[in-house]
Amino acid sequence: MSKNAKETFNGGAEAPAAPSAPPTNPSPAPAALRARVRSLGPSMTRSMQTVAEVVAADPAGCAQLTVTALAERTGTSEATIVRTARHLGYPGYRDLRLALAALAAQQETGAAPAVAAGIAVDDPLSAVVAKLAAEEAQTLADTAAQLDLTQLSAAVEALASARRIEIHGVGASHLVGCDLAQKLQRIGLIAHVHADPHLAVTNAVLLRPGDVAIAITHSGTTTDVIDPLRIAFERGATTLAITGRPNGPVAHYADLVLATSAPRETQLRPAAMSSRTSQLLVVDCLFVGVAQRTYETAAPALAASYEALAPRHRAPRPPHPGPAGADPSHPDGTTRTARTTR
Repeated sequence: MSKNAKETFNGGAEAPAAPSAPPTNPSPAPAALRARVRSLGPSMTRSMQTVAEVVAADPAGCAQLTVTALAERTGTSEATIVRTARHLGYPGYRDLRLALAALAAQQETGAAPAVAAGIAVDDPLSAVVAKLAAEEAQTLADTAAQLDLTQLSAAVEALASARRIEIHGVGASHLVGCDLAQKLQRIGLIAHVHADPHLAVTNAVLLRPGDVAIAITHSGTTTDVIDPLRIAFERGATTLAITGRPNGPVAHYADLVLATSAPRETQLRPAAMSSRTSQLLVVDCLFVGVAQRTYETAAPALAASYEALAPRHRAPRPPHPGPAGADPSHPDGTTRTARTTR
């Protein structure tokens, strides 16, 4: 990011810096291609979606096609093919073609997992459990495959040395934010998460260089999350977006972007639910990375917190122990309290 792209205000005299372009990342790994097609599909034009779905469905076949041949197969233009490749994170069609060839090779060795079908209204619970387990496993694999380790490392370094950390998210993303804040607090870092969008904005105004602001949003378009991130960006704080739309509006105010994945949205499993799994994986990666880099202080802090909570994990004895009416199935042979109804 250029020096002029991010400036702090000087008594309100300076105009806010113009939004920067989303960070440019290296070409994604072949295994991340399917995940990027799913996550970036909603931000593509219909013709680009057609191209993306075709190459993801038949990587081996498409890897053999020239840009002209692929345009003919998809009923689009060569320019659309190139735009799709770039939207997916590849410099050009040649790079996408190489990724398709590598993905096809992985599939031949059985490395590519199968994608579970969507949950139907009349599915038995056994099928629901199996499909959800398969979806969760696929989501985690997709997120890990496309996670930019350079961006992740930079985010860990920023958090490890942060004076103050502000986390923003609404709905299910707010729950993920609470999880991250609680983890960071356990190792002695100052981290806050806000459910009130007004409080989020007023706290963002107080941030400065050396602080970190984190936006968690699967859609990348949630105003209540973007606004405090924008303010933090303008105040000079390091900004991080955890999002399923790495090219979305939230990325314009993010120094660092960590992309997440989610299965296709269905009636019984909206994106807000399915995206939570991948967000929690990213949160855990951030926490473990920070704990590693601050181990000398993090380890004693974790030990102290475990010790403080230990007494609360000792269940009290039942109030009326005794041999009369003892329940032999109970661990200590005491009487099981009867449940009364009214």
